[in-house]
Order: sequence, then structure tokens, then C-alpha cells
Amino acid sequence: MAHARRTGKGKRGAPDRPAAEAPDTATADRPTGPAGLPLPSPSAGTNLVIADIVLRAAGGLLRDRLEKGLLVRSHGQDKADKLVDGRGMATTLALWGASHLARRSPLGLAVVAGGLAAKVFYDRGRRLERERRAGKAAATPPTPTVVE
Repeated sequence: MAHARRTGKGKRGAPDRPAAEAPDTATADRPTGPAGLPLPSPSAGTNLVIADIVLRAAGGLLRDRLEKGLLVRSHGQDKADKLVDGRGMATTLALWGASHLARRSPLGLAVVAGGLAAKVFYDRGRRLERERRAGKAAATPPTPTVVE
């Protein structure tokens, strides 16, 4: 069985195109997206990187606005700004790790949801304990002081 010799960078067995037939990159049609708009780069990988960066940035801005909007009603604008903007690197990495784990598998989602439920129950128990102690302290009559 004879194999065709590769003569250039074209398809196997296809002869090289003469220089006169080579497409002019300055006048070649640029690839277009679904809406018919030209894409930023002719390279598909570059277009994916650009789209990923834009989507992540837009998602981050939307998430920050949503978090602040949820917190403003119960804590006020100053406290909401401090809570959202004042996160440290460790908190940011922990939140990213938890969301990544929850997004990758049903088991990861169960682990993260279980951890969040445990935290809610822990916080509620602490609040109820504080209220119980405050109620007990208010019900106890003050001890009389002896003046000499």
C-alpha cells in the first residue's frame, strides 16, 4: 500500500497552493459569532480566554452587587460595604473552594450544604443560649447592698 508524500502543510496528499492563490489575511473574512458580529481574534482559543475573562468579571461584579443588596436591608449600607469589600484572601479562597466543590459533584454539594446547615444550627443555638441567659439574669432580683 503506497502512501502519498506530504508536500507541505496542507492536507495529506494535497499539493501546496501557489503563492498567488494564498488568501490575503488583510482582506480575508473574519470569523463571526452567533449574532453575526466579528470575533476579536481569528484564534478560537484566544476568543475563549477573552470570553472567560469577561464572564468572570461580570459575574463577580454582579455577585458583589447582589450580596451588598441583600445585606443593606438588615445591616445598613456601611456594614454591607465592610462585610463584602473587607474579605481577606483566606475567606475568598475558602468561599471559592466551597463553591467549586459544590459545583463539581452531588456529593460535594451535599458536603457543602451539610456544612452550611451545621453552621446555621450552631449560630441559632448560640443565639438561643444568649437569650436564655439574658432572660435568666433579668429575672433574678438584684442582691441588696449593705451600707454602713
